[in-house]
Amino acid sequence: MNPVDQIAIAPIVVPALAAPLALLVMRRRRWLGVTISFTSCLLMLAAAVSLLLLADDGTIRTYEVGGWEAPFGIVLVVDRLASIMLVLASTLALLALLHATLTETDRDGWHFHPLLQFQLLGLNGAFLTGDLFNLFVFFEVLLIASYGLMLHGQGPARLKAGVQYVVVNIVGSSLFLIALGLLYSLTGTLNMAQMGLRVAAIGADDQWLLRIAGLLLVSVFALKAAIVPLHLWLPRTYAVATPAVAALFAIMTKVGVYSLIRVVPQIFGDGAGAAAWVPSPYLLPAAMITAILGFSGVFVARRLSEQAAYAVVGSTGTLMIAVAGWQADTIGAALYYLVHSTLAGAALFFIADVVARRRKSFGDTISSGPVSHDRQMVALLFLCAAIGAVGLPPLSGFIGKLLIMGSVADEAWWAWAWGVILGTTLIGVIGFARAGSTLFWKDGPLPEGAAPARTARFDLAAAAIALALMTALSVAAGPVTAYGEAAARQVMNSPATVDTILGAR
Repeated sequence: MNPVDQIAIAPIVVPALAAPLALLVMRRRRWLGVTISFTSCLLMLAAAVSLLLLADDGTIRTYEVGGWEAPFGIVLVVDRLASIMLVLASTLALLALLHATLTETDRDGWHFHPLLQFQLLGLNGAFLTGDLFNLFVFFEVLLIASYGLMLHGQGPARLKAGVQYVVVNIVGSSLFLIALGLLYSLTGTLNMAQMGLRVAAIGADDQWLLRIAGLLLVSVFALKAAIVPLHLWLPRTYAVATPAVAALFAIMTKVGVYSLIRVVPQIFGDGAGAAAWVPSPYLLPAAMITAILGFSGVFVARRLSEQAAYAVVGSTGTLMIAVAGWQADTIGAALYYLVHSTLAGAALFFIADVVARRRKSFGDTISSGPVSHDRQMVALLFLCAAIGAVGLPPLSGFIGKLLIMGSVADEAWWAWAWGVILGTTLIGVIGFARAGSTLFWKDGPLPEGAAPARTARFDLAAAAIALALMTALSVAAGPVTAYGEAAARQVMNSPATVDTILGAR
């Protein structure tokens, strides 16, 4: 094996080692546990960037765990799409870790840092795995970690939302196992590359069963992505989570989107018979309704954290409109918007926490209150995050939506897509404008002789960095979109992936 290819295992090995180490040292030497957590995230980011640069030559690299050849062993696959997701996950983890540490919300429980590392282990494994069973395994790893992170900081609201979150995901995991069982019984393999070959040979008598298995699998991914009608769990969960955790969870819905992009062209492409492009009849209407309901939630939300959660739902709907085209150019546009929307969602959660910390008992409720410390600076950050979330110039959301609208212009349903994207943008603008004007323009009473509560400005760091990254995404839109389009073409070229993973076998 080429020594360079060994880097492929680093995003899994690093958090797998860091999590138990952090757990062992946290109680006696907390500073050491925090150092381990930061070091792990930096190493993961370095490995992810290295893989991103290596993948730019178009070569699909594999890592056969234990030397066992595919399809019999566990194989990790590194291509452009996996590299993009690895860089995004590592970057978001660093931002969440920075915000939690600076605001000391990581001190609300002993296990924040180990759970964060286990969460990253699951995320990175899901992005790298080349077979469906290990995708299920890594899903479970990241979900179990997310259960603990969801309850971090305790409180009855988090407990109630956490129980609902656990129940929903247990149902999703059960459906995932049923779908895997059906697909294995039909194809005799769970390696995605080999399954894509064998699906084409399934007889006419079993086509209905294959279609059921495909729809079950797509339903699981749609549940993870919070697509209508499987979206109700997300706003009530993310809105009450610790802000740093909610920001990290912004990439959780993207795991479902990633899985759809990875699995559907590979297994349920043109050669899948009756199950070819199995989600197509349902995905586009569901995506449009998701975008409408998400941004409508932004309009009616009563708290900034709730508004941020609905913005995540709405942006996922917009993203899925592009994915529903199942063409290389629409997938390429979707990948650019995926990166942007993840950063924008995280920035909104950070800013909701910044506002809540300054308004004390008023929290992040969208209501007038006493003048808060650094109000102008916080208002500017909120304005920039809102502009990014709804897709106005000059930030990357505007470019992302233009790319999506341009990519679907040749589709028969382009007018519907344009109408939904433009309409939800308007709704989002009104919703965020209502929140901003209420929070930053309308002053409530301040007790006599009292001064605005002063809060250290370091809690603005994570939000400011997220906005800076969105700005950089706009400035570098040319090379970023070119990389995304190349990643989309690579994903849609299933035979090349099969040749790399299986070779002569």
